[in-house]
Amino acid sequence: MEYNLSEMETELAEIIWEREPIKSSELVDICAEEFQWKKSTTYTMLKRVENKGVFINENGIVKSLVSRKDFYANLSSNYVKKSFDGSLPKFIAAFTRAEKLSDVEINEIEAMIRAHRED
Repeated sequence: MEYNLSEMETELAEIIWEREPIKSSELVDICAEEFQWKKSTTYTMLKRVENKGVFINENGIVKSLVSRKDFYANLSSNYVKKSFDGSLPKFIAAFTRAEKLSDVEINEIEAMIRAHRED
């Protein structure tokens, strides 16, 4: 599934993931402070992320249907599919053209590859 959240929807999602389960009334207070949103704006934005299948508001309690980890994994996978024909090596080649990898990063990537082979 593809979750297309706008920048502000993603900001709202981060607040929910950090605090879930969270009362919708508490979410309204946080959004008023963080974004200067009115109550109606918070509920409109919450409804939008609910309609996209990422969160649910049941009896005034908001919780995720998709974890933060799964959301970003899906986002990354879709980006590689759309931008690099689904080729992770092409993505890494493009990334490392602009950014040098440190020895620590190289070791981490090698460890991920080894772990994936063992699975």
